[in-house]
Amino acid sequence: MAEPTPALAETLRQIETLDASERPLVVCDVDEVALHFIAHLEDHLESLGLAFLSHDYKLTGNIADRNGAPLPADEIKGLLQTFFDTWTHRQQPVEGAPQALRRLSQDADIVFLTNLPGAWNRDTRARTLSQHDMQYPVITNTGPKGGAVAALAAGRPGPVVFIDDSPQNIRSVQTTLADCILIHFVADKRFFATSDTIAGVHLKTDDWGAVEAYISGCLSD
Repeated sequence: MAEPTPALAETLRQIETLDASERPLVVCDVDEVALHFIAHLEDHLESLGLAFLSHDYKLTGNIADRNGAPLPADEIKGLLQTFFDTWTHRQQPVEGAPQALRRLSQDADIVFLTNLPGAWNRDTRARTLSQHDMQYPVITNTGPKGGAVAALAAGRPGPVVFIDDSPQNIRSVQTTLADCILIHFVADKRFFATSDTIAGVHLKTDDWGAVEAYISGCLSD
């Protein structure tokens, strides 16, 4: 069994600035959950003469040059940094996300937990979300999110919900916070169709209407 994931010191520092609360909590990822990511990344890749090789839900080994040669991992890391530096302010909301989160916020606290390359992009990300009517705290993180979600949940009687597109992050939270409600969400229908089915996940969907209905049911139990 995987070991629980500790929270990073910088992520904990951000969490400590939040007001204490005993309300239910919805911890929500940003890219490909609240804001579109894949469609924007495809535009960025096209401008550089690059493209996805398949709709498999991965980046490493799945982005290639004009000759079809996959980019090495270190180049993909730099590519993503450039993408977020130039696209963070332009990302568009996933259909239904602002409305669903607004209604859910009547009964639960909403916190965005995002793995965002470049700490300098945090304020831009928060402004972009706010411009799309998603004015909730933004916590930035690096790597698996289990420790961060456990820290956000500390002191709350529950329920706690975690929404993310990444199987790695979902498994990390699953291991670190056993009673967390897990929602696997991938907005792009092509990549949703190829994403892993994770044992123990409570809901897998690409539809914010389904997310809202499921969480509302959990909050009313």
